[in-house]
Amino acid sequence: MRIECEAIIVGVRAHGERGAIVRLLAGEHGLLAGYVRGGRSRQLRPVLSPGNVVKAELRARVETQLPALTVEMVRARTALLGEPLAAAAIEWTTALAAAALPEGQPYPRIHSALDGVLTAIESAPSARTWAAALIGYEEVVLAELGYGAEAAKPVDALAALRRNGQRLADNILTERRARPLDARGRLVERLARALA
Repeated sequence: MRIECEAIIVGVRAHGERGAIVRLLAGEHGLLAGYVRGGRSRQLRPVLSPGNVVKAELRARVETQLPALTVEMVRARTALLGEPLAAAAIEWTTALAAAALPEGQPYPRIHSALDGVLTAIESAPSARTWAAALIGYEEVVLAELGYGAEAAKPVDALAALRRNGQRLADNILTERRARPLDARGRLVERLARALA
């Protein structure tokens, strides 16, 4: 197996002394995972940051093997991690994709929505500007996974976030997948202060 694509990093986990298992979301391939040799090195750590866009190459001898992954930076969003609200938003949006999506199934609308919200966070001066993109991203995830949007949409951003959070907790992020809800809770708490 060999896949070359541009993808958004949605998760990184240390593996062994120096390596990392990296999860990526690509528009045409969906959620992918691969092992990056030296992924915890000083050189690769900034590249392997959730939210970054990379050119990825995954190689494996057989389909059941975790592929070796090499990455090259296309678009860095690492600088945003120094700002608490933007960091919380990036943590939540990437964790949602990593937890909710099955591997190997393409979800181009979710990929596009994730890239859109990350770009909005990157370019907007305040959370008031990108909160709508965040809500839209959550609604795309719900709709694409079969939990379509409700008819009555709240006008208030915090009300929409509460509604989406309940729907995500009830339908998608249940049991073992519920861990990213902690990141969402931190984000909503910070957004409530920023939007007040």
